[in-house]
Amino acid sequence: MNRTLLLNERKKTLFVETRLTSSMDMATMNRLMECATFANCYPRDVVFRQGDPATHFYSVLSGYVRLYRQNSEGREADIRVCGPGESFADDLVFGGDTYEYHAQAADKAMLARYDLSKVRHVANSDGGLLARAIAGSLSGQLQETMDCIANDRLNTAVQRVALYLLEQCEGQESSGSFRLAFQKSLLAGKLGLAPEALSRAFATLKELGVQVHGRIIEIEDMDALRRL
Repeated sequence: MNRTLLLNERKKTLFVETRLTSSMDMATMNRLMECATFANCYPRDVVFRQGDPATHFYSVLSGYVRLYRQNSEGREADIRVCGPGESFADDLVFGGDTYEYHAQAADKAMLARYDLSKVRHVANSDGGLLARAIAGSLSGQLQETMDCIANDRLNTAVQRVALYLLEQCEGQESSGSFRLAFQKSLLAGKLGLAPEALSRAFATLKELGVQVHGRIIEIEDMDALRRL
């Protein structure tokens, strides 16, 4: 991770727009900002490793961060891909001394980095305002995790990919296109698929008018995907 960055108006705006801070009153937000520093990451930079002593939690201001676990044999399992506005490791505010997974920049990213000891001190001395805001953010993450598990259980690989494509083209009617924010290998992990399963799903969707050109995805018939 690159050197600590100075706070400017752009970073302050991105900070205010994160899910964690969006529901806070200004006083609580300012107290949290006093616990934060800002840093740039380059692709594949390690934010922290599984088992490291936990010293900070993070919000993504721009870019993407991959969260994953690794077993003793080196096999990796993706847990989550955090994008702009999302936080990770914030559960550690309420307890825990080590990180339970690896965090790695998926591309160039800017992070807000919160000192856990300072945040815990504020959370214990402000009448519960900060703790409630963090708990609300964690509640949203739990709901997203439950939705993800249900999606994995209820939908085939092709349906999972189709749903993701439709979500990215929200607001576009009969046809649409967008640019993947990260590599397809990371998308596979996000959807709980092996890379070869993702490739097979795209091959099937090609018959329904989905064209893949590098990171550019073009969808000729949105209704065909909705019918899956």
